[in-house]
Amino acid sequence: MNRFEPDEVNAKPDNRLALTDQAFFAGHRAAGLNEVMQVAWIYERPVDMDQLGLFHRNLGKGLLGRRIDRSPLPFGRYRWVADARPSQLDIAERARPRAELADWLDERSQLPIDPESGPGWRLSVVPFTDGTSAVTLVISHYVVDGIGAVVAVALASMGETLHLGYPPPRSRSTVRSLAQDAVQAARETPAAARALVVAMANEARRRRNEGERAPQQAAGAPAAAADAGDSPITVPAIWIRIKMDDWNARAEVLGGTTGTLAVALTAKLDRYMGRQHGGADDVKMLLLVNDRTEGDVRAVAVSFARVSIDPTGVTKDLTGARNSVKHALKALRETPGDPGPVAMTPFTPKRLWRSVIENALDDPDQPAVCSNLGDTGPAVIRPDGAPSDSAFARGASQHLTRQWFERMGSQLQLYFGTSVEINAIGIHIRAYQPGSVTSKAALSDLAARTLDEFGLTGEID
Repeated sequence: MNRFEPDEVNAKPDNRLALTDQAFFAGHRAAGLNEVMQVAWIYERPVDMDQLGLFHRNLGKGLLGRRIDRSPLPFGRYRWVADARPSQLDIAERARPRAELADWLDERSQLPIDPESGPGWRLSVVPFTDGTSAVTLVISHYVVDGIGAVVAVALASMGETLHLGYPPPRSRSTVRSLAQDAVQAARETPAAARALVVAMANEARRRRNEGERAPQQAAGAPAAAADAGDSPITVPAIWIRIKMDDWNARAEVLGGTTGTLAVALTAKLDRYMGRQHGGADDVKMLLLVNDRTEGDVRAVAVSFARVSIDPTGVTKDLTGARNSVKHALKALRETPGDPGPVAMTPFTPKRLWRSVIENALDDPDQPAVCSNLGDTGPAVIRPDGAPSDSAFARGASQHLTRQWFERMGSQLQLYFGTSVEINAIGIHIRAYQPGSVTSKAALSDLAARTLDEFGLTGEID
């Protein structure tokens, strides 16, 4: 079954990246960062390889079947092109001990993924010596976001494909590319100029505020080690599986929702880690809100709601946290972010992109991130045609250097999803805090303590 098949009467679909997609990719690429999404499925049996192969082929015929083509103009718009060389199914050469599941997932998350040269995604499978198995899909975050990945997986699982009409790579001649992109740039120049005026005023205000905060920040801000260099490092991360019935029952007893319980869990873990939020008593958080609509082909279709959560009594009562989340989402709807600066995206030089990313790391609130994927539906947990026994999703950084790691100083990200079909809550936590959480073992201990405070138990890998 095909979706989004273009009307033959109309012109070819616009294959330009949305400006927000281009900004996300160009900014991270300039700063040397590479973000990916990872989905993992665990089977308490061998995988059906024939069905997995079909799933793999279907993935290449959907949102994942595309790559980014930069403009030959330094200020031109990037475009989507069809992925002419999708990755091969990655099959492990040998069975591994089940205890190495987390290590294998980490290894797969670090294999080369590139949204320009390809592969933009990779599907891998491994058998374990106890007869169980695992499948994982790693996708460039510049090709699709978390909810987009859910859509892509669901469609591939159901055998549905998308005909997006993207041209093959290098289908435009250099002369034609230059001419088309120059005309487009001329049309976008006025909006970019207006955005520049606003951005300059905001930057001047930011510098004034930064100057006022400088003496306080100097004492507490983490500094990169002199010999940090570019040595790679992995952020401590764990996977947690909880029975959905237990989770829902606890949320109801505490007067909240399943989503509020995830927010409260994030806040409580944040407090146990000892993270600081600009001197505030409450835990500052960013909630990812899905903006994806039917037929939406953007890579990134999310917005962020800022919320402050008092973690003191959340293990006994979720009413306060629920009200805080409700007000934050209402504020996001009523006062959406200023779309103006994104108009400057094609005209932003690489050096300025690096500065933008570095400034983002200097957020004095150092907010934790809670990403709720909601219920993924039955199709998402069936990569080999039958339900997996558990499933997880997370974001990950490829080849994160110690220099960037020390610059960030502290972080906490929690990804949360539900699956009614297998009665499971899947949680992935990625966290680091100097002095308290610098290893997977330390993070596991704090996560177990936090779950216990909420009267919950789970399997932690």
